[in-house]
Formats: sequence, C-alpha cells, structure tokens
Amino acid sequence: MGKITNLTVKGQVTIPKDVRDALGLRANEPVEISYDGGETATIRRPAATAVMDRSAAYAANLVRLEAVAEEWKHLRTGVDTDVHMARLREPLPTPDPRDL
Repeated sequence: MGKITNLTVKGQVTIPKDVRDALGLRANEPVEISYDGGETATIRRPAATAVMDRSAAYAANLVRLEAVAEEWKHLRTGVDTDVHMARLREPLPTPDPRDL
C-alpha cells in the first residue's frame, strides 16, 4: 500500500487515516521510524514492551512524587499564607515613648 503525503515546513508528516488504522496508531502514542540509509524509511507501531516501559516510567515517577509529598507534608497545614508568615516573624518590639 503506497500513499503520498506532504512534509510541512516544521518537518511533520500526516500519516493517512487508513494507514493509522491498519497499524493501530493512536494520537499521542509513540511511533518508530527506521531509516535504511538509502531512500527508504519505515514507520511502525513499537512493540508492546515499549508501551510497558512507559507504564513503568509513570509508576516510578509516581513513587518519587509520593516520596516528595511525604517529605513536605508538614507544609500542608491549611493555614492562610499571611497567617503563616505572621507566625514566622518575631513580634515587633514596642517602642519606648522616650525614644520618640
């Protein structure tokens, strides 16, 4: 099956719908492009293991995010920022009337 499509000025190519459907390609999913060094390039859907690697990376990032949330949970007090800052500041000394 041969199809002709145009290359945009950004170097993007639209894969025709019937080809996307035949390969099972969906939006925002990776595609593999192979180039043989000559005039031939192929587009294919990566193996299922590549999708699993993405799931593993997502799970690892989620674990790291949960660790950061745990480390900084003491900051989640629900206190208004202005109140929190007022608590951090030392009370201002009362001026001596004789100094005025």
